[in-house]
Amino acid sequence: MNFTVAIVGRPNVGKSTLFNRLVGKRLALVSEEPGVTRDRREGEARLRDLTFTVIDTAGLDEAEAASLEARMQAQTERAVESADLTLLLVDARAGLTPLDRHFADWLRRGSTPVVLVANKCEGRDSEAGRMEAYALGLGEPVPLSAEHNLGLSDLRDSIAEIIESSDIASAAEAADEDKPLQLAIVGRPNVGKSTLVNKLVGEERVLTGPEAGITRDAIAIAWRYKDRPIRLIDTAGLRRRAKAVARLEQMSAADTQRAVNFAHVVVLLLDAEAPMEKQDLTIARHVVDEGRALVIAVNKWDLCADRAGAMKALSDRLERSFPQTRGVPVVTISALRGDKLERLLDAVLAAYEIWNRRIPTAALNRWLGAMIERHPPPAPGGRRLKLRYMTQAKTRPPSFAIFCSRPTKLPDSYLRYLENGLREDFDLPGTPIRITLRKGQNPYAPKK
Repeated sequence: MNFTVAIVGRPNVGKSTLFNRLVGKRLALVSEEPGVTRDRREGEARLRDLTFTVIDTAGLDEAEAASLEARMQAQTERAVESADLTLLLVDARAGLTPLDRHFADWLRRGSTPVVLVANKCEGRDSEAGRMEAYALGLGEPVPLSAEHNLGLSDLRDSIAEIIESSDIASAAEAADEDKPLQLAIVGRPNVGKSTLVNKLVGEERVLTGPEAGITRDAIAIAWRYKDRPIRLIDTAGLRRRAKAVARLEQMSAADTQRAVNFAHVVVLLLDAEAPMEKQDLTIARHVVDEGRALVIAVNKWDLCADRAGAMKALSDRLERSFPQTRGVPVVTISALRGDKLERLLDAVLAAYEIWNRRIPTAALNRWLGAMIERHPPPAPGGRRLKLRYMTQAKTRPPSFAIFCSRPTKLPDSYLRYLENGLREDFDLPGTPIRITLRKGQNPYAPKK
């Protein structure tokens, strides 16, 4: 999910300094001379688990029509109109000015939500200015020092509160849905990948035939399913590396692996007459290691004589050899006849939704407390391991960070216990899950 935040305020209150702090680079020029920033500058920002686009703007100032300052202000106004959220910065050390009050009135009349930020709050002499900012009528000012990297956790909480309580999150998700879903179809040679692609798009888009290895390049095809744009990628068959001796075949295999690396969801196509061979498991592990969502499709199901036996053998093989992603969806199809293709695509959309799922931090920490109470972590050397705090770092795939006392001492078996619990309690079947351990205190706990 992505949304846009515009930073506004009168000249020299620290807008560009905060912009550089959020994007993690010195992209915007910073100087004590006011009016250095003239054009809008955008960057990709991160505040712990929040990622968004941030816009640095020119300082708001009163200006005559047609002047350079008036054109700079028009740029700022367009930035506010296009943003989902506005940060109004004031200088807590200097206190409020008539310009602060004038532009606070202008922002209050607009429809864009506003977070009031009192910058330069690194010393005691800023407290009076911060309290004075309440008079702007924009709620509680967030104390911050962009130059000294103080107060960013409070800013993150204020932004997250507005996003979760408004339509911004759903609008950002709708924007994401306009982007095509990258769907790669992979498998061993001659399992029916190109036949499946042709049947989905409704035309002979790629060459097919009984000969193995017809497809050499990864072919991308723009397509729609249920009004959802999909970029369908047909790939070359993957054989064991030892058997791929020809230079052209090695290049085709590398092209297929690149298609997997850039895909959102990967359909692993199996042959019903020989499901889940060793090479299939190798491909599946590569998909999961790359963090892609996985759906398994068993092709040529209409030719399978013992369907119950074949499905049981496949389930046993997955349970025994591929336990790291429990609940991977398995769909039986016939690409040649077009049987159950809608069911396959519905499974793809469901896997994509799980792959993008975000869990609120509060729910994660309640869950972590219950998991620890049910099964406390071990105490190597007689010293108890403390799991203090948990948050979701990102999606695609769902990735979580746990702050603990001694990260290197927590055994892999306990991480698997937590991962299996996440799958079951938050309905995350089949998708890769990443858990990283970090040493440190709860970043949101009040300072002693």
